[in-house]
Amino acid sequence: SAAGRVIVHVDLDCFYAQVEMIRNPELRDKPFGVQQKNIVVTCNYEARKLGVKKLMFIKDAKEKCPQLMLVNGEDLTPYREMSYKVTELLGEFCPLVERLGFDENFVDITEIVEKRLNQLQQSGCSRLCVSGHVYNNQAINLQDARHVRLVLGSHIAEEFREALVARLGLTGCAGVASNKLLSKLVSGTFKPNQQTVLLPESWQDLLDSLDRIQKVPGIGYKTTQRLETLGVRNVRDLQAFPSAALEKELGVSVAQRIQKLSYGEDDSPVTPSGPPQSFSDEDSFKKCSSEAEVKEKIEELLSSLLDRISKDGRQPHTVRLTIRQFSPTDKWFNRESRQCPIPPHLIQKFGKGSSNVLSPLVDILMKLFRKMIAVELPFHLTLLSVCFSNLKDLPSAKKGSMGFYLKQMSPPAGSGKRFYLLFLAQEDVSQGEESASRNQNCNRTGIRKTRKISEEKKSTVRKAGIPDFPFHLSPDDIDQDVFRELPEDIQKEIISEKT
Repeated sequence: SAAGRVIVHVDLDCFYAQVEMIRNPELRDKPFGVQQKNIVVTCNYEARKLGVKKLMFIKDAKEKCPQLMLVNGEDLTPYREMSYKVTELLGEFCPLVERLGFDENFVDITEIVEKRLNQLQQSGCSRLCVSGHVYNNQAINLQDARHVRLVLGSHIAEEFREALVARLGLTGCAGVASNKLLSKLVSGTFKPNQQTVLLPESWQDLLDSLDRIQKVPGIGYKTTQRLETLGVRNVRDLQAFPSAALEKELGVSVAQRIQKLSYGEDDSPVTPSGPPQSFSDEDSFKKCSSEAEVKEKIEELLSSLLDRISKDGRQPHTVRLTIRQFSPTDKWFNRESRQCPIPPHLIQKFGKGSSNVLSPLVDILMKLFRKMIAVELPFHLTLLSVCFSNLKDLPSAKKGSMGFYLKQMSPPAGSGKRFYLLFLAQEDVSQGEESASRNQNCNRTGIRKTRKISEEKKSTVRKAGIPDFPFHLSPDDIDQDVFRELPEDIQKEIISEKT
């Protein structure tokens, strides 16, 4: 049950900086930061000792630390690859590992803890010490089974961290608690390269330490704004706010969820992440104000994304474009998105070289862009993002389906024309007298020559939205009448195979 869980939150120290130090050991013990555009997105602890902070402008960071070295971190590939190695390593201990960004993971170690608890009881050992810190220096009661489980969880968390150092060269912090919310909040209590256990009696103290309601994971920027208009600025305010009034303002679902969070309650399971559910990349800038600039930036984003999708091996079926327009009052959260399905003939080309899909994808994304921006008027963008989602494995041919639908036959003597014949697998034919007759015909000849479609039927097909015969396919390749009689999904697959 959720009440007896033990969850570890692993948070890697200055992750980008650590990856760069592994790639270039000469950076160790020198103050340096990872630069994206004109911002230090992160820095090592040597730089932090000298006043450099995350998300500081380069100019300000140089003023604080003139000797600061900078590494370009715009290519996320090395960070992404190391991130997956971390998740994979943690998965060797336990299958329940959930990624949270590049540098964080939740691990549900309840089952491992139970096994160790049984071993402890069988051995008759009565001595047990915690690994790392206990939040608020609270005393451990070994007569309380909840305390014992969390202490055992601290040993497992330490094993995680030791493995990360030994095998990947990465240090990190860890939080051990009874749910995801509390483990995440407590993991950063002692930094860097340390860990903290939260005992159940201390959850209120931990939540009270948050100076803003937005620091509660699961309460975002816009919800925070609405809460602040209601006078809710911290956890105690949210706990005391009348539930009925909160439900009226935010809706029942949101109100109940965030009030549970304010009491440290989080029943959400650790969900194994598996392969990524989407691939996205974005670029931010001071100003982008022409269609030509937008197109150029979209092409740059697509180039890296298509390479990642090719390595993944799956095919995306949806593409989304996100923009952020300049706003002096809402600098970071003024985003707008549009998405659309990827045409089937393009889906089939993924993984066969970016040149096959780059240009048509740019055209699609520019159409989405024009739906959000009136290009005939001045505009000022500060961010563009492209995302591919709805990823699916490559289709595998099944006997009785596509392999049996079309077959090219040699033309009859003197006909001068090639015929395409429709094969029907027996399992695809419905029962009944008409079906039985067709089956007998198929069993006897193995083929069934399709009859010509009537002009009336052609008109009906067009009205129904089924595409006309593709003009770019030669009549020598596919008989048009046969093509039009096929189901729409088969038509699309044939087009994809021929293009």
